[in-house]
Amino acid sequence: MTRRELREHCFKMLFCADFYPAQETREQLKRYFEATPEDEATPEGEIQILHQVDMGEKDREYLLRKAGAVADMLPELDDIIDRVAEGWKTRRMGKVELTILRLALYEVFHDEEIPEKVAINEAVELAKKFGGDDAPSFINGVLAKVVRNQDSVST
Repeated sequence: MTRRELREHCFKMLFCADFYPAQETREQLKRYFEATPEDEATPEGEIQILHQVDMGEKDREYLLRKAGAVADMLPELDDIIDRVAEGWKTRRMGKVELTILRLALYEVFHDEEIPEKVAINEAVELAKKFGGDDAPSFINGVLAKVVRNQDSVST
């Protein structure tokens, strides 16, 4: 599985878990792998897979570890977002954008295998796929500001 595919699954795991109380996060992350596949027909009549969790144990363990690490850091990540997203507090943000920002900030500050620019670019790509029309520019703007002020906002 590619890093992009793993990141998308991690985003979905975190997004889904965010609808439950914090004490249920670990259980919800595990339940992600029990989801049934989802598809839809395109206008041309082709079947398009929307969601399928078909992966090896190594990828599952990686995702549980990474999503769990992000979930453990939500207060710190949200604090960074609140400090740099002018006029937008995390409690007012859409769950898609908030989840993308949390994952990207985790990668910027805590995942040494992912270069900063890659984390930002991948966050913008997630925003294009899952967010609203303004999501990519919003995500890019917040993350660019974090990177510019990294010394004063790091966790």
